Amino acid sequence: MDTLKRGKYYYLGSSFRTKNRVIYREKYLGKKIPVNIKVLREEFLRECLSVEIFKRLDAIKEKYSKEWQKLPQSIKKERLIDLSINMTYNTNAIEGSKITLEETEEIVRRKISPNRPIDDVLESINHSKLFFRIIDAKEEISIKSILNWHKELFFETKSDIAGSFREYSVKICDYRAPDWQDVKKLMDEYIKWYMDNKDKIHPVELAARMHYRFEKIHPFGDGNGRIGRLIIIYVLARAKYPLLIIKYKKRKSYYHALEQSEEKFLQYIIRRYVKIGARLI
Repeated sequence: MDTLKRGKYYYLGSSFRTKNRVIYREKYLGKKIPVNIKVLREEFLRECLSVEIFKRLDAIKEKYSKEWQKLPQSIKKERLIDLSINMTYNTNAIEGSKITLEETEEIVRRKISPNRPIDDVLESINHSKLFFRIIDAKEEISIKSILNWHKELFFETKSDIAGSFREYSVKICDYRAPDWQDVKKLMDEYIKWYMDNKDKIHPVELAARMHYRFEKIHPFGDGNGRIGRLIIIYVLARAKYPLLIIKYKKRKSYYHALEQSEEKFLQYIIRRYVKIGARLI
């Protein structure tokens, strides 16, 4: 999405692909860029996506729901274990774990520990357990629940930071995260934004924006990526949408999308969701 200037006037412009064609739309802003341009950009992109994209996402959910209902309970249980293995392997691999997909399955399904660093093994075990707790969560996400997730994931391997927001500055490549003294305020605003929008915007959009904003705050000293990707799982599971797992092999495009604007990241997540949606069950 771009802010365009033609002579004395400003417009918002956005192009997006639907099946085999590209649709371009514009929205007139006036002679000056409005002070609430961020909100206007969100609303305009939502209007564009509502034309056809969100309908495709809803069709994915409908197909998923019908297929899921046909499955016996024992098969559902196995599918969920497979998802936890897949999610655990990929999210940890993105963060540098050397445990393979096959070894993750041995850990989660058969309780067999490979000859790998003990911290990687423990974090695999804890992540799988946390995955199941999150997809069954009944309570609304909150600062308390996010801190608890972080503690549950890292209490055995990073006990000095587990379950606590950072109290120091961090820099990720060229991105400098907000000052640590602002983290609590930013997280309060983050949860408020969720509560204000959870019933207003599409679940896939909500998941993408929640993940992007969380990563930009970067509230923890370590583990932000894994908690952020679990937030995607939380939002989609709560809305009964098929889950989206960020693949280790696709990490470069994922990182590149996170470096872009929030709207660009949203479009990246939607493309990934549409592309693999039919294979999520």
